[in-house]
Amino acid sequence: MAGLATSFGSGSMTNSIEEIADAKCILAIGTNTTEDHPVIALEIKKAVDKGAKLIVADPREIPLCRMAHIWLRHRPGTDVALLMGLCRVIFDEGLLDKAFVEQRCENFEEFKNALKGFNIELVSEITGVPAATIAEAARVYATNGPASILYAMGITQHSHGTDNVLAVANLAMLTGNVGKRASGVNPLRGQNNVQGACDMGALPNVFTGYQQVAGPSARSKFEAAWGCTLPSEPGLVLTDMFHAMDEGKVKAVYIIGENPVLSDPDARHIKEALSKLEFLVVQDIFLTETAQFAHVVLPGASFAEKNGTFTNTERRVQRVRRAIAPLGTARPDWQIVCEVARRMRSRGFEFATAEDVMKEIADVTPSYGGISFARLENGSLQWPCPTEDHPGLQFLHEGMFSRGKGKFAALEYKPPKERPDDTYPLVLTTGRSLFHYHTGTMTRKSKGLNELKGEEEVEINPQDAKALGIADGDKVRVISRRGKVIARAKVTNSLMKGVVFMTFHFAESATNLLTNPALDPVSKIPELKFCAVRVEKVIEKVPA
Repeated sequence: MAGLATSFGSGSMTNSIEEIADAKCILAIGTNTTEDHPVIALEIKKAVDKGAKLIVADPREIPLCRMAHIWLRHRPGTDVALLMGLCRVIFDEGLLDKAFVEQRCENFEEFKNALKGFNIELVSEITGVPAATIAEAARVYATNGPASILYAMGITQHSHGTDNVLAVANLAMLTGNVGKRASGVNPLRGQNNVQGACDMGALPNVFTGYQQVAGPSARSKFEAAWGCTLPSEPGLVLTDMFHAMDEGKVKAVYIIGENPVLSDPDARHIKEALSKLEFLVVQDIFLTETAQFAHVVLPGASFAEKNGTFTNTERRVQRVRRAIAPLGTARPDWQIVCEVARRMRSRGFEFATAEDVMKEIADVTPSYGGISFARLENGSLQWPCPTEDHPGLQFLHEGMFSRGKGKFAALEYKPPKERPDDTYPLVLTTGRSLFHYHTGTMTRKSKGLNELKGEEEVEINPQDAKALGIADGDKVRVISRRGKVIARAKVTNSLMKGVVFMTFHFAESATNLLTNPALDPVSKIPELKFCAVRVEKVIEKVPA
């Protein structure tokens, strides 16, 4: 969010899912859309069927590559070089939208000077993509509008993730592909209500609707609404919290619907930090790996057992309606939080229904001001929707960016924080499988899904496998500077030489024991997509 908020004034998906099918060109970078967002992938397929040009940028041969007109197979961690290289070609060949740049953007001269450091030969050397292919992709993107950019955590989960996003925004602004239908920059959120959680202030620096904690007017407004005094300094981000736990600065933690023991990098450190807490509460629908560290576990209700709303990746607020009563002693999360607050003698938690909560959201959140359960009975609404007669906005930044003028970023290429060497010669990058979801809290309990994919696999290039004496299906040990796990080898040409791939769904082979906790300095997102490892064949003992 930090990158798009800097460039555009809003960190949200600029356009809507249904518009993707009408794009004339789609650049998908850092997103395995068919496996991670299969419904959205259908819109990409529609666009291609209608004649759109598809450019896929990914180190791994993902299913989208099979329908792509151009596949930019760049080395992991070289996204800024690739994107700025595309911008350099567009600028040098006069393919930019000069009117859009002059009228709607700022900081262009600084950006133009930064492009001098990205001549196409150097970009090709850094990324491993042939210069002719980079140039062709730049021309296709610049001359087939409207063009849409889709990205996901393959862009953000780097120590330079914010720069990656700024580079994406640069490319879209340079060609005038923002503020109109079927264009834009569209981050695909990793979970169904991540957008909604962020909208509700589940970030350390904002209240609901991205109203700044450090802003006196916003703070005064919420103090009046809630009848309390609020801190003026932002809190800790998730990754910093674990360092604070480890150092004894944070002594009690309340975790809701999160499983950091499997999802966060350097999982050994996560476990150590949790073990040092004086009091840990975990609220979830199953006894997760993280909940096993808890002093108290509170049983939350699943989506089918509660009323409320989800806000999806395209800013669309949708009703969630209870299908069955909560099982056992489970309760909806909002009810549990309110009950805990009341027992702590806090005021303002006297909500009787989820609709009451929604009314307060609308009262204090301008972008949700016109959204109510009554309106949602007739269908979903996209924010911003400031008044009860507002239809909601399908796409953002028409005529003017949220921040006024779009801001170009002058960038330089920065390599990943950890590099391969003789001891750890391979690069591990991570992602998801079509058959499981995130840390597998729900999907690993499905017999059918486990039959489709029941254990972790390490995808490895045939040349690397041959050099290591590894055959397809062999049990292997993957070792990084932080830990080691055992999984099955999958020998495949989908990976370039020197790169291996794993998911993070399996507690038995907890991939994030390996990953690097190095952080992006702005967003504080860890570098989950790049760490150095070695792979060894495990010699299995044959029973006597």
